[in-house]
Amino acid sequence: HTEHLQETLNKAGHHHGSVFVEVLQNCNIFNDGAYREFTERDVREDRMLFLADGQPMVFGKDHDKGIRLNGLHPEVVQLGNGISEKDLLVHHENADDPYLAFMLSRMWWPQFPVPVGALRRVERTLHANVRSDTGALARLHRVAKQVAECLSK
Repeated sequence: HTEHLQETLNKAGHHHGSVFVEVLQNCNIFNDGAYREFTERDVREDRMLFLADGQPMVFGKDHDKGIRLNGLHPEVVQLGNGISEKDLLVHHENADDPYLAFMLSRMWWPQFPVPVGALRRVERTLHANVRSDTGALARLHRVAKQVAECLSK
C-alpha cells in the first residue's frame, strides 16, 4: 500500500510538532519476512486495520469485520447478526486524550489486525510560538512600566 504510506508521510510532514512514524519495512538481510504474516497481498486486508479519521474501525477483504469496545478492551467482531458499523469504535486522531492511540498501539497480530495510519495527531501551540508570545508580553510589561514611571513624575 504505497498510497497509504505516502498519505501517512504527507500528514507527518505537514504536522507542526513531534512526529513518530513506524514503517513496517522488510529487510532481506536482517528481518526477511518479519511482517509477512499480515502484509502479504492475499492477507493484508484481513490482518491490517487502515485507520481513517472519523470513521468506524472496519477491516477485512469484504469490510465485514470491525473493532468495538468490550468494557475497556477492544475486541474483533464480525459485522452482521445484530452487529453494525454503529457498534464499532470510531477513530479520532485529533482526540485530546491519548487513550485511543495507546489502545491502538497495543493491538497486534494475531489477536488483532495491525493498525496503520495516524494513531494520534494533536494540534498544540508550538514551543517557539509560546517563547515569542512570552517575549512580546514581557516587552509590553516593560513599556507599561516605563509609561507608568513617566506619568508618575
